Amino acid sequence: MLSLVTGATTKILLQKTRLVEDPLAEDIQTLLPEMIETMHREKGVGLAAPQIGIPLRLAVIEVEGKTLFLINPEITSFAQEKIIFEEGCLSLPGQFFPIVRSESITLKYLNEKGLPKKIRAKGFLAIVIQHEVDHLDGILIVNRFAKQKKKYHLTDKQNKEL
Repeated sequence: MLSLVTGATTKILLQKTRLVEDPLAEDIQTLLPEMIETMHREKGVGLAAPQIGIPLRLAVIEVEGKTLFLINPEITSFAQEKIIFEEGCLSLPGQFFPIVRSESITLKYLNEKGLPKKIRAKGFLAIVIQHEVDHLDGILIVNRFAKQKKKYHLTDKQNKEL
């Protein structure tokens, strides 16, 4: 069973991850279902490898009945339209922040079979993907909120569209 890494100042959560070299390697193939199991246990909708202490560009997401295994994900386009959503994080238990995100994105990644995929996501799925990719880039919602607070004139309790 995998353990969660928590804390806004925990080093592994604040550093960029490295690319997965072989998506079909046994350790990666074993890790993916373990990440899903951990995400379910913690009642999350997404989990990135740094959140379990592994500095790899790897995340799992389960939203709207879809399970995505994201290996080396890269957001290739962000919509101009923005939305504000009150986000929580398994690595910051009990903390929620209004985060400004693109309403839709395009993502390219490798799936659990190592095949290249590209999807256009919008709404909640787009928010979750952006959140998990932030983890892979060493960005926590507490830090994103601090940067966005002035730019968008956010308050700590705000959940509306821009």
